[in-house]
Amino acid sequence: MFNRQEKLLLAVLASIQFSSIVDFMIMMPLGPQLMRIFGVTPHQFGLLVSSYTFCAGLSGFAAAFFMDKYDRKKNLLFFFVGFSIGTIACAMSANYETLLLARGLTGVFGGVLSSLVMSIVSDAISYERRGAAMGVIMTAFSLASVVGVPVSLYLANIWSWHTPFLALGILSLLLCGVIWKAVPEMRAHLQNQVKEPFHRTITRILQNSNQVKALVFMATVIFGHFCIIPFMSPSLVANAGLAEAQLPFVYMCGGVFTIFTSPFIGRLADRFGKHKVFFWGALATLIPYFLLTHLVPAPLPWILACTSLLFVVSGGRMIPASAMVSGTTTPQNRGSFMAIVSCVQQLSSAIASYIAGIIITKNDSSGRLDHFDVVGYIAIATTFAAIYLSRRIQAIEGTPTAGASPLRVDDSLAH
Repeated sequence: MFNRQEKLLLAVLASIQFSSIVDFMIMMPLGPQLMRIFGVTPHQFGLLVSSYTFCAGLSGFAAAFFMDKYDRKKNLLFFFVGFSIGTIACAMSANYETLLLARGLTGVFGGVLSSLVMSIVSDAISYERRGAAMGVIMTAFSLASVVGVPVSLYLANIWSWHTPFLALGILSLLLCGVIWKAVPEMRAHLQNQVKEPFHRTITRILQNSNQVKALVFMATVIFGHFCIIPFMSPSLVANAGLAEAQLPFVYMCGGVFTIFTSPFIGRLADRFGKHKVFFWGALATLIPYFLLTHLVPAPLPWILACTSLLFVVSGGRMIPASAMVSGTTTPQNRGSFMAIVSCVQQLSSAIASYIAGIIITKNDSSGRLDHFDVVGYIAIATTFAAIYLSRRIQAIEGTPTAGASPLRVDDSLAH
């Protein structure tokens, strides 16, 4: 399905995704250790997490104004080097305040990486094969869950919380050298570009009803998911009776399944259509949404079955969703549009987490998290809204109205 150059490119891009996902995910299980060492409250720890998301959203918006004006490879190197330095800065932080600043710095660069990766995949792989390509990229989350998080926790327990950030930062810097050697220049999108006013980047999107629908669609998908995800681990401990030491099994088990299911779902999306696969994937998420938000003390195998199902179907529906959204723009404007998509995703996840945090309360007598079921119903409702919106998104690639043929890796090399 992919030639040698495309396979190498996808492997490098998946490695970049792996680094950024591990960097973000590792903050959650390190929470108890960081709160104890720095003597901070849960609210202050929450700021460490949200500082990354908030800065990532702002940088995604700012990046939209220049993302399409430069070679994709140069943009990728610039932001990934910044991300690597930010991660090392986290490792070097001596107190809460410096770590807070370092997390914000990492978010400034890391928040743009996902949109850049999606832009490069969309430029290099035709729309007809893009589902499979997105499936390969999505395996980065699986590997982060199975390998990245457990190894990071092991390093933190053996030495200190600084160690996983330092190791990840050094590995990321080494990966920058691989990017320089292995990723071709990608300048084909610069052809036929017309100089336009600064504000045109935003007005172009706002005047395109198809792209506006795509942004609302992606915001809806992310909103429902992040109503539940930030509180999944606490609810498993407080409501389902899972021991904190058993939490890594949740990520490892879910990650193992998605290693195999993500590429398979990507191929299904290419074969049967992105819209159809998203429809069934979104419907399937309703099951774990309901089960996880209504859990009572249960055996570990049942809990792992519920969480693994969530990993598989929620990650699976993001594959056709990402392909659908990437197909609503031309290569010449794809970088700026995907940066706005990233911004919308970050802000939507932040708003969802904030609203869910207001709804969910802790029962002082039993220790349970009350009203988690209400959050589950909100996630279910937004899933139906996402299904409705998905039907109104049209891909302009692979159709006579596309205006430009999809780019291939070989095309980029020719320029």
